[in-house]
Amino acid sequence: MKRLSCILAMAFMVASCGIYSFTGTSIQPDVNTITIPFVENKAVQVNPSLSNDLTEALQEKFRKLTRLEQVDVDGDLELVCEITGYDVKATAITAQEQAAQNRLTVQVKIEFTNRKYPEDDVSSSFSAYEDFDATLSLDAVESGLCETIVEKLVEDIFNATVAQW
Repeated sequence: MKRLSCILAMAFMVASCGIYSFTGTSIQPDVNTITIPFVENKAVQVNPSLSNDLTEALQEKFRKLTRLEQVDVDGDLELVCEITGYDVKATAITAQEQAAQNRLTVQVKIEFTNRKYPEDDVSSSFSAYEDFDATLSLDAVESGLCETIVEKLVEDIFNATVAQW
């Protein structure tokens, strides 16, 4: 009987938390769709695949971790993202005044609109970076660095919008 009481209490607690899910999202029950348009690249230095990679990663994250249907226009939620920076800078200098480490940094700006609950709108910028050995060319390591950077950015954007952390 005690076990049954515990199970019923847990079921009630889970059911009473209507807008929360096991993935950590807090989406109102009447919000059903999201629009994630293609990410524009407005950085001075451009990686030709970065816009597409970031767009696909954002769409995949929302597809996997939310119940939202993705629509091309007029979703209940809309996530507009643009790449505003793509820079490589030296981060560690040797005694011979040569770079020992370089850092690739990507900056993005987002506008997240909740058409049903405007108080949840978010306008923010995010940045992520990865360091690499200066003896390697950017061309040699760029795709791997960008993959890791995109993962970090997508996690930060997801948390700031629907996870609201």
